[in-house]
Amino acid sequence: MTVEVEPPVPPDGPQEAPAPVAAELARPALTEGSIPGPEDPITPVPAEGPPPAATWWDGAEVTTALPVDDTSAVSVAASAPGPVLLPPPPALHPVPLPAPLPAAVDPVQPIRPRGVARRVATLLGIVLLSGTAGGLVGAKVAADSGTAVLPAPVAGQTSRPQGSVAQIAAATLPSVVTVRVKDAQGSGTGSGFVIDTDGHILTNNHVVSSAASGGTIVVQLSDGTQQDAEIVGRDTTYDLAVLRISAGGTLAPLQFGRSSDVVVGDGVIAVGAPLGLEATVTTGIVSALGRPVTAGDGTEQSYISAIQTDAAINPGNSGGPLVDMAGHVIGINSAIARLPGSTSSSGSIGLGFAIPSDKAHATAAQLISTGKATHPVIGVKIDTAYDGEGVRVSTKEDAVTSGGPADLAGVRAGDVILRFQGRVVSTPDELIVAVRARDVGDQVTLEIRRDGTTRTVTMTLVAAGG
Repeated sequence: MTVEVEPPVPPDGPQEAPAPVAAELARPALTEGSIPGPEDPITPVPAEGPPPAATWWDGAEVTTALPVDDTSAVSVAASAPGPVLLPPPPALHPVPLPAPLPAAVDPVQPIRPRGVARRVATLLGIVLLSGTAGGLVGAKVAADSGTAVLPAPVAGQTSRPQGSVAQIAAATLPSVVTVRVKDAQGSGTGSGFVIDTDGHILTNNHVVSSAASGGTIVVQLSDGTQQDAEIVGRDTTYDLAVLRISAGGTLAPLQFGRSSDVVVGDGVIAVGAPLGLEATVTTGIVSALGRPVTAGDGTEQSYISAIQTDAAINPGNSGGPLVDMAGHVIGINSAIARLPGSTSSSGSIGLGFAIPSDKAHATAAQLISTGKATHPVIGVKIDTAYDGEGVRVSTKEDAVTSGGPADLAGVRAGDVILRFQGRVVSTPDELIVAVRARDVGDQVTLEIRRDGTTRTVTMTLVAAGG
């Protein structure tokens, strides 16, 4: 959504670079590049005054769950004409919660210095000896009687109750895929999932963007088979992309749920291929809603009103589904926070972020139909150097788009936006995220202050560039 908060205007003379308005989403590993941003992107313009205050994380950084960087321009495969209908999301029906499913990994034997190995062996020996004292007695008794007899194994349960993590994992895993990307700079893996029977796969844009104009994308299905994939469409604003493979009707799509029905505390399950370990399942809860998360390098910037979860999400989880306890997709795993001062992604620290399914569902349908998605705007440029209460519209002459929603609502250059839809906004990114979380045609309210007077205005969001 383009808040059409366009870049603020740089002041005359030198000044310090403004502090980042939101935690940056680092893209580790491959060489960074740039591609054209979305139509009428919101690029906050530096303006007169000191840098903005820190965002809600105040030092914490956010990193994409998959280290694959953008190196090329958008490439969109031919798409089928006509409207595309994805299965409508069902109402949310919370169910109970349980435990994860491990992935098979080849064992690795660590190499130890000789002295260390001897010490470890000694310690192990102590454990073994103390642990087998009773066993030696048992062996002696058995020897006297002829044969040692151990209790027979107890038969376990072969089915799992409806709504358990095991049952949901079993139903979800066949629809989750591993996305393998290779270009001139290297390779990486991410995740995705089947969204219809025509072979369409939903994933993150940052998973596949490096291969958008040169490179290969291979999708590995749950049964281990691999297929070449083409990019149907991708959207930098919401960090989403749709791929297509030829499997067609043999694929079982996942059902979208309504992220608008999700509440803090709901149980969730993250499925994907963290660190290349396909078919990995982790569990947690919804920790928070509406987190303003920004990702990208300025030329390909994403703004997400994210679902926060403590389910373990790691590099490679990007693009995989976050499902509720009914097995419905309520988010697309996209980013994780990292500790302040960390120079690289260290894996999950219990702060993962997912794109809400309501926005993902609508965007995927647009990408399949036309190869691109629309974003709502209000038609203003923001002064990113302003450090007072609220968010100030630039004082430049073209700060308010003529005939745009803000202009028609009476917003003027220099006005301070205090609230969007009744919610306080204190940074440009918070405003941008709030607008982009809405849909084109939505009617919204802004509380603005001008010359010490506060008033509320109403406007209808329009498409960027429209």
